[in-house]
Amino acid sequence: MIILTIINEVKHYQNLIAGKLAPSSSGKTMESIDPATGQVWAQIPLCTTEDVETVVESARKAFPSWAALPATERADYLRRIGDSLTEHGQELSALETQDNGWVIRESSYGLIPVLKQIWYDAAGQASIASRGETTPLGPTSFGYTIREPLGVVLGIIPWNAPLFTFSLKAAYALAAGNTVIIKPSELAAIGSLRFGEMLAEILPPGVLNVISGLGSEIGDALVGHKGVNRVSLTGSGRTARSIVQSTVRDPKPLTLELGGKSPNIVFEDADLDKAAEGVTTNGIFTGNAGQICVGGSRILIQRSILDEMLVRMKEKIASEVQLGPTMDFMTSMGPIANVQQYERVCAYIDLGLEEGGKLVYGGRRGGENLLPDQPEFAQGYWVEPTLIQMEKNTARICQEEIFGPVAVVIPFDTEEEALEIANDTSYGLAAGVWTTNLARAQRMVQRIEAGNVWVNTYRRVGVELPFGGFKDSGFGKDSILESTREKTVMIEIG
Repeated sequence: MIILTIINEVKHYQNLIAGKLAPSSSGKTMESIDPATGQVWAQIPLCTTEDVETVVESARKAFPSWAALPATERADYLRRIGDSLTEHGQELSALETQDNGWVIRESSYGLIPVLKQIWYDAAGQASIASRGETTPLGPTSFGYTIREPLGVVLGIIPWNAPLFTFSLKAAYALAAGNTVIIKPSELAAIGSLRFGEMLAEILPPGVLNVISGLGSEIGDALVGHKGVNRVSLTGSGRTARSIVQSTVRDPKPLTLELGGKSPNIVFEDADLDKAAEGVTTNGIFTGNAGQICVGGSRILIQRSILDEMLVRMKEKIASEVQLGPTMDFMTSMGPIANVQQYERVCAYIDLGLEEGGKLVYGGRRGGENLLPDQPEFAQGYWVEPTLIQMEKNTARICQEEIFGPVAVVIPFDTEEEALEIANDTSYGLAAGVWTTNLARAQRMVQRIEAGNVWVNTYRRVGVELPFGGFKDSGFGKDSILESTREKTVMIEIG
């Protein structure tokens, strides 16, 4: 059993602005809480609007020279970042784990290789950013398009997967010739601040900047700043609405990757053992304790196999979902990332039972109850993996995003009913289909209203593929072309 040592002393982290580490201009800081223990373990800068002006100026100053670099040279920088993750990966994964509770086996074995893929893939696409098309307009005239970087791209990233979303938002924007400002959530900023510090040793000053603080103060100021040319958010619908309002007077391209209430659908002809794992451990519980936007939080099961599936699902959870020290590589599920979210998840479990739900598995919460032999976790934000069976999709627990290790089980009879339930939500981010019938799989893929659909697998990452949602799950993609603007040119040579 391998257990990494957690940081017990309170460490201080700083912003990255213009290639240098910097505190907030006010000198104020904010405490960061280890969700496994409920104890303070680090401090981050609490920045103000004065810092916003400084960081935007830094990014704008660096933009002309970075944009003017040949794509091959920008690609070289990005490959060096990918290479650096081999050296610094263990440190970054440990910081991510202690900051938001994402267990070390996932933040190392799962996360770091994907981060490398993102930076290498972005490097490989750098030359695409300037490509256009040529169109003849007549015997003596022709038109063509060219692509240019936008300028300064702002990435606003969430507390549940900071380094992953940091990389998605920064890598492709940088590849296209933009400079970048990353604003991490104040609830989990440590990994981003440290990653920024590492990248300062690779990138020219000001090309990438990281600034921490409250979203209600510096987030709004950054979004509405005239010096910011594009905003990419991964976060909540509430934050997205605030961003849209902040850009009404100064419109700019927006990418909004929001939440989900994703259906994971099991038909009677599926491989039931694989499906049981795909809708429980892989589908939601071991994905950062269900705190993932694509979590399959609605498990739809054909009624003819409902009883058998429930038995298999409970067996999978009992044997494969292991709560414990987040730095232990044997632990497969950690705590809720912060106290606000912990209280929200607990309230939804109670609500589901009040709405007539039947508790199939779990429901307990609190470190004292779940880890009684490990008193150091007594005050942590722990919730047991929980399944609640509902007969109808209309209950609040079936419609509202919980963002935790809680899934509802909803039975259905026919394929048409499964589609109706799957699409009966304001969200449209992801879905899963479990069937050995290829024709059925194709019908479901075509009719499910979601931006990402997995068939006989779930939560698989492919950095080469676009990722985004429909409806209230947002719009746009963090891609190379969305980091550019297209210009049309027409020339008369007669």
